[in-house]
Amino acid sequence: MTALSLETDYSPDELDADLRYWAAANYLTVAQIYLQDNVLLRRPLEVADIKPRLLGHWGTSPGLSMIYTLINRLICRTGTDWLYVTGPGHGGPALVANTYLEGTYSEIYPNISLDHDGVRRLCRQFSTPGGIPSHVSVQTPGSIHEGGELGYALIHAAGAAFDNPDLVVACVVGDGEAETGPLSGSWKIPAFLNPIRDGAVLPILHLNDAKISGPTVLGRSTDQAIADYLGGQGWAPIFVEGEDPREVFPALEFALTSAHDTIERIQRAARAGEPHHGIEWPAIVLRTPKGWTGPHEVDGKLIEGTHWAHQVPLSGVRENPSHLAQLEKWLLSYDPRSLFDDNGTPLQSIRELSPTGDQRLGSTPHANGGLLLQPLVIRELENYALTVESPGRTSHETTTVLGEMMRDIYLDNAHPHGGGNFRLFCPDETASNRLQAVFEATDRCWQLPTTEFDDNLAPDGRVMEVLSEHLCEGWLEAYLLSGRHGLFASYEAFAMVSVSMLIQHTKWLQHASSLPWRAPVASLNVLLTSTCWRNDHNGFSHQGPGLIDAVIPLAPEVVRVWLPPDSNTLLAVADHCFRSRGHVNVLVVDKQSHPQYLTLTEARAHAAAGASRWDWAGTENTGTENTDIPTDPEIVLACAGDVPTEETLAAADLLRTWTPGLRVRVVNVIDLMALLPVVDHPHGFSDEQFVDLFTDAVDVVFAFHGYPRAVHQLLHGRPNAQRFHVRGFIEQGTTTTPFDMVVLNKISRYHLALEALDRASSEPNGGAELRQFCKDQLIRHDGYIREHFEDMPEIRQWRWS
Repeated sequence: MTALSLETDYSPDELDADLRYWAAANYLTVAQIYLQDNVLLRRPLEVADIKPRLLGHWGTSPGLSMIYTLINRLICRTGTDWLYVTGPGHGGPALVANTYLEGTYSEIYPNISLDHDGVRRLCRQFSTPGGIPSHVSVQTPGSIHEGGELGYALIHAAGAAFDNPDLVVACVVGDGEAETGPLSGSWKIPAFLNPIRDGAVLPILHLNDAKISGPTVLGRSTDQAIADYLGGQGWAPIFVEGEDPREVFPALEFALTSAHDTIERIQRAARAGEPHHGIEWPAIVLRTPKGWTGPHEVDGKLIEGTHWAHQVPLSGVRENPSHLAQLEKWLLSYDPRSLFDDNGTPLQSIRELSPTGDQRLGSTPHANGGLLLQPLVIRELENYALTVESPGRTSHETTTVLGEMMRDIYLDNAHPHGGGNFRLFCPDETASNRLQAVFEATDRCWQLPTTEFDDNLAPDGRVMEVLSEHLCEGWLEAYLLSGRHGLFASYEAFAMVSVSMLIQHTKWLQHASSLPWRAPVASLNVLLTSTCWRNDHNGFSHQGPGLIDAVIPLAPEVVRVWLPPDSNTLLAVADHCFRSRGHVNVLVVDKQSHPQYLTLTEARAHAAAGASRWDWAGTENTGTENTDIPTDPEIVLACAGDVPTEETLAAADLLRTWTPGLRVRVVNVIDLMALLPVVDHPHGFSDEQFVDLFTDAVDVVFAFHGYPRAVHQLLHGRPNAQRFHVRGFIEQGTTTTPFDMVVLNKISRYHLALEALDRASSEPNGGAELRQFCKDQLIRHDGYIREHFEDMPEIRQWRWS
């Protein structure tokens, strides 16, 4: 715990100026929540001036504006670059008010001008149809963090600081948000923040003792308990507390100045070569009343300093004359006539307290990362491609080539100071996921002590491993939003831990795409491996492909789902994803050894097409005199995903061997969203493309990586959609052999062959014999694995012939 001295160079005149700025920000905050007209109170307040629906959050806003005010002063004095992340994102009207006062808002939105009409539009747009949301949304200048779903403020602050050596990220953590699991985990930043090549994170734990309906844990905890908690995570907290603005402002100004001085001292020492193990980074713990400067009591009930100030402290203003009078008194307490001139423009003496240009918190390019984004240097894919002389004859651990590709991305995109613009984020699974080639270029990032038994741990490492999907996902989100590139790799089942974060990021990108001033950022790339079909060391808990179902209903202009069947297609897809902008790319591919089918040239064409007929695997043209003459198949075998592809090809092999007269078409789908109509997704197939692949009448047996319902959802509206018979993961699993997993879920080659025989347009010669063979093999399989603990030789040794 750091003791706070009240000795400061903060003059009485500076205090008076900052209190006037704060009054203007508070006034505009209240006005946005309540007023639709008479927004500067140039006449007595009337019922018609009040919005019919009162929406927004007042409680946290005064604290956020006070911090904004004093960071402005610190920036002006030091000329440093800051980013402001507000965990209490429902303080949206405060951030809008501050960016308006500094001039950024009107520059971005010229209709919200710095005059009476602009203030009126500012108020009328807040939480109204056609306007802006109540949170610190993508429409808010200076924001990379909405704060709608609580828990991620400190995670996003860290992601923005990585590889940004000259940036300080001030992160306000609300005491309600502090109760969430992700926020509790995110205090571990000091173990991963390198003072040489990274910027700094300055947490400001804002304790106003209440969330929406009651007290908070940290709000009711003692200073000593909080100091012990933060100290154990590597922070040196500075405490500021009070109710009198004339006392709190100087105390917070001194705390911010002291914290910034400490940050610069730490960075100077580290960058001069001094050891930097055991650093204690500064943090501020700020206690102020919830709803500060608002109504103290309403109808005899205490409001200020309680949870009743969280949202709209005065309700029913249109219906209750006393509440209307109290609102008017509240607004006049800020003396708006002393804050805005006759034209309605904030006074020059207020506006000049803000920094200028891109050092304004609302216009920093670090919150509009596309302005800073540099394309990745990516080597030619031929450097990593596998040689495939014949489809399916050789096997390879599919994801190893991606590790080699990312190794060189690290090398080719490094910065002279030791940073770069690319990072891999992974929960302690980089080597497990066969991406270990990256350690040839860099180590795991680790700022704590190491031992001789540790592998690839170093302070300057830039592979981010932490056993938290929340941290990995959130660090990457902010790393991208502040202008860099990366990938999040996760075991498939446990990517669901952070799926709501991915959904929130998708929503952010969806709205950002409609804002011309938001420059496109690099796509969020998520690699799902250790998939539901192959968890040899684990069991049913590790088997779940639900992320696919979670993302396919989301914004079609953002979401992409890729299921590369082999290494070369993974390379082609990864190359596209790393170069793309504004997307969420979900890549689903297993890390284990799988057959390799396509050359790099074929893989590129297949990835670009989204789905292709694999004529070498089908038999629809077999026996014709002229193979250029198309012959309609009697059954279509479709597949998406590596294990389903192998089982589909094995089923096609069985059909070719036992029923050579059956005309079979094999279609592989790599871009799942291509199944949607073109009017529903940019990658969707036209009706002509769809029919060319699947016909418009022939039954299709579709082996799918995930839950069958996902494909049925995508196929709705296609010709005779009921003819698609999808087999996939049906929540059957355990620790068992690889082939037993596909048997348990009825997607094995034998199940697919049986389904094909049942759905084919004619009964082929040899069909009865094949049926009996498949049934016998399934019985034999069950007995064999129980006796030998491994799959049958004909399964283990099968190759496409």
